[in-house]
Amino acid sequence: MHTGRLVFAQLLDFLPRRDFSTCVRRYRGSYRLRRFSCFDQFLCMAFAQLTGRKSLRDIETCLRAMQPKLYHAGFRCRISRSTLADANEHRNWRIYADFAHVLITVARRLYAGDDFGVELDETAYVLDSTTIDLCLSLFGWAHYRRHEAAVKLHTLMDLRGSIPCFVRVSDGKTHDVQILDELAFEPGALYIMDRGYVSFQRLWRLAQSAAYFIIRSRDKVIHRRLSYAPVDRTLGLRSDQVIRLSGGRTKDLYPAPLRRVCFFDVEKRQRFVLLTNHFRLEALTVAQLYRCRWAVELFFKWIKQHLRIEAFFGTSQNAVKTQVWMAISIYVLVAIVKKELKIERSLSEILQILDICLFEKVSMRQVLTAIPLETPEDACRKSLPLFDF
Repeated sequence: MHTGRLVFAQLLDFLPRRDFSTCVRRYRGSYRLRRFSCFDQFLCMAFAQLTGRKSLRDIETCLRAMQPKLYHAGFRCRISRSTLADANEHRNWRIYADFAHVLITVARRLYAGDDFGVELDETAYVLDSTTIDLCLSLFGWAHYRRHEAAVKLHTLMDLRGSIPCFVRVSDGKTHDVQILDELAFEPGALYIMDRGYVSFQRLWRLAQSAAYFIIRSRDKVIHRRLSYAPVDRTLGLRSDQVIRLSGGRTKDLYPAPLRRVCFFDVEKRQRFVLLTNHFRLEALTVAQLYRCRWAVELFFKWIKQHLRIEAFFGTSQNAVKTQVWMAISIYVLVAIVKKELKIERSLSEILQILDICLFEKVSMRQVLTAIPLETPEDACRKSLPLFDF
């Protein structure tokens, strides 16, 4: 029987503490602090994310119920909801954003060789955003519509391992296409986007960076066909053309030829027209890569369902961004644990298990390892006979 450390303490072993201290010093996070350090704040928020706490009072009540075990779990001070609220309100959210990027770097290195369903030599990214609705009377800084408030979570995800590489939290009014101005495009990489990111001026800058893109075209984009290639219509493909934009403004914004691939998705009963500057890929591969864009939608759905990101513990912009980056850190941390320990379970199953055994003294590898269930026949075979004949 394992009688060693708590599961929560074992989970913290995968955190690079030295890098965390560097992030704290970078933004003077420990300036004039006597108690409740930035790491204590991180532990409280990590506990809230892993166990699905709903409020600051909920966090305080549950942690105080575990008071005899808190020291061994890594906590070094008494937990108070007012102290945690002040920390979320005033401590720089960039501390936890930078630390999340440290974890992202570790995770991307671990998942670099993973397959995502399409054979591709280049690094493939998916860019998308999701909107989180808020109450305008509480979150006055997050204007969206006349009587509504919201924040947008813009995410650039690496398809290998579904690891978010770039995350930006903005108010609901920020248009998706503006995020392209903040990205430093990686030469040779492939960026997959929906039609909300169609801006031929920005796409030309992406192409000039020696990067590639696959983007869903808007309706009625004026163009002139230069050539075409035969396609297999039984695979859903409808056309594969080389075009040049001929609109009054677009022909100057993107002066080079483009590739136009049209395919029909049988499952969704929908026709898609894709534009790309990658001319070496097979037309079917272009369509398959665009289907992989669903991975970022699954990430948004997963993080909203399993981590506390829609119910915030504070109303200021700093508190909201702190909680979002905490949620991303925990998502990436669980992904690192899954890879390091070679766990076959899904991330959802790992979170469900951690939820109920964070303060148990069991081996984390043992508790996360999938144990095959016995069938009734196996149980009967192992049982001793009641009567001798």
